[in-house]
Amino acid sequence: MKTSVRVPVGAGLVALLLAAGAVGCAGEDKTDKADRSPDMTPAAAVAKAAKNTEEIDSLRYRMTGEVPEEGRVKAEAQMQIKPELAMSMKMTALDQGAGGTAEIRLVDNAMYIGGGPQAAKEMDGKSWIKFDLSAMGAGDELNQLAGASQADQNPAAESTFLTGAKDVEKVGTETVEGVKTTHYKGTVTLADLEKSLGDEDKATRDKRQKSIEQYEKMGLDKLTMDMWVDGDDQTKQFRMRGEADKGPMDMTITFLGVNEPVKVTAPPAKDTADLAEMMKGAQQG
Repeated sequence: MKTSVRVPVGAGLVALLLAAGAVGCAGEDKTDKADRSPDMTPAAAVAKAAKNTEEIDSLRYRMTGEVPEEGRVKAEAQMQIKPELAMSMKMTALDQGAGGTAEIRLVDNAMYIGGGPQAAKEMDGKSWIKFDLSAMGAGDELNQLAGASQADQNPAAESTFLTGAKDVEKVGTETVEGVKTTHYKGTVTLADLEKSLGDEDKATRDKRQKSIEQYEKMGLDKLTMDMWVDGDDQTKQFRMRGEADKGPMDMTITFLGVNEPVKVTAPPAKDTADLAEMMKGAQQG
């Protein structure tokens, strides 16, 4: 069996998706409440929406946009944050042709990446590869992508970045997925975000630091952010844009459901290649 296979969507994107994958959204259309607080400043409205992301147990969301190196991407996912982390995501790198589709499942402390028929051609018929995060040890790159370091945090850190912008402004009122929202916009630099970490509690500081580090690795130093807040003062959609070392990043995340049941199962064992076993066999060989 070959021990190398190109994952259609790169590990850097996986990290971005896991880190940026969740902000709260309302489950019903409260169209008469989107601008119910006309006296609230844009900064206060954004801060309130960010605060409301803290009690999320599960969510469904859609992502579209462009990321460095991978180009245009789209994905849909469901994620359970509590009581333990589980996630399934189907994604497509639109500029990579037939080999640009992948599925990720995170369950029972293992991450599975499926590449479909294209991957099966390179792995003796196996279309999934398993990364056993516990077997590979804490602290390595895979754990940073999808292991325990992600399990204990609400992945809403990116949406809260807008609270650090000095130029937050109200753009107007818009409808997103049938929900009336208020659109806000602002610009934040990673330098300013790092400076502000000392003013936050430890939990918030840790979440933001991990996210900041991901963007620093991409070569980003500034983000333009848009946030669409619904009538329940929760984020319905947000967009992040910036110029990285290897190209532009422009990602929009839209929230389709919150605190709904999430069920994620491991792929069939017969279709799965275990990376730990492959590495062990390679060492013995």
